[in-house]
Amino acid sequence: MYELIHRDKNTGARAGELKTNHGIIETPAFMPVATKGTVKTLIPEELYDMGTQVLISNAFHLFLSPGMDAIQRSGGLHRFMNWERAVFTDSGGFQMIRKDFPFKITDEGITYKNPRDGKKYSYTPEICMSNQKILGSDVAMVLDECPPYGSEYSAVEASVERTVRWAKRSKEVEKNEGQLFFAILQGGTFADLRKKCADQLIAMDFDGYGIGGLSIGEPKEIMNEVLRYNVPLVPEDKPRYLMGVGSPAELLGAIESGIDIFDSAFPTRNARHQTLMTTKGNIDIARGKYALDFEPVDKDCECYTCKNYTRAYLYHLFRESELLALRLASIHNLYFIQSIIKGAREAILADRFSEFRKDIVINNR
Repeated sequence: MYELIHRDKNTGARAGELKTNHGIIETPAFMPVATKGTVKTLIPEELYDMGTQVLISNAFHLFLSPGMDAIQRSGGLHRFMNWERAVFTDSGGFQMIRKDFPFKITDEGITYKNPRDGKKYSYTPEICMSNQKILGSDVAMVLDECPPYGSEYSAVEASVERTVRWAKRSKEVEKNEGQLFFAILQGGTFADLRKKCADQLIAMDFDGYGIGGLSIGEPKEIMNEVLRYNVPLVPEDKPRYLMGVGSPAELLGAIESGIDIFDSAFPTRNARHQTLMTTKGNIDIARGKYALDFEPVDKDCECYTCKNYTRAYLYHLFRESELLALRLASIHNLYFIQSIIKGAREAILADRFSEFRKDIVINNR
């Protein structure tokens, strides 16, 4: 379970430990996204080397392919993807706001058409949690409803009521010994609905709480406002997980508000689109000025890419559409984010988080 180790004396930033079946996760922690059982282009050893403690996969995607039978026969998700550290599995509720995924929401669950075979299926809170038991994840997220940003009050209110009912049903599903269940707080940008959802889910005493329905198109100032009144509703002895946030400035702002755990495809997605993070700000490695730049991506970085390759080489790889470009860029960006998270924890323990955040955010917005 979660233990709060230290709170920064000047902010709400916290350092803690989350005990799981596959080791202790030191928080703050960032989870690279392994939606379908892999972090795109990378192997586990590269993730270990950069200090990755935990990954997050998507139970719904894995349910569609390769299916629970294949993963169960392999010995569970950890063995299937050859990952020895902790794994979170998301429920798949976020898929409901994707325009390219046909679905229908009912009080029972989700009815959807599988794009692979064209047949209609049902996905209920019970099926979701039973699948995550088969996957053997360390932390299983319960099925929730995530309404799109800008939804009317009545629609968000109905989604909160459904999320709470689904959470109650999920809580009753048998889980693996030591497996943790996290509920997801919804409520859009409405403070009263956020509080209503939080109060009811916290009364059910889940092992931790995700803060959902953010970073889905709302302005950053609104996201920060929601965090300011939503985070304090979660008890001190429970881990707080902000879903889908991954830029340096957003991470540090959320840590300051008291968030412990994050996930996002932001670092790897940006890497695949030629944007590399550095201590001096982002660079677009596809720009011609890097064609003869024989410096590392970031001279202050100790990642494999920066130790062995130059900006000119990465420029060349991207220009020629070489797959190695995606891998080297992803290694660098994930290492950069993990370094920020590690530095944030050290700063919290030393009661100097404000200074640390200021130094990072000046150049990385």
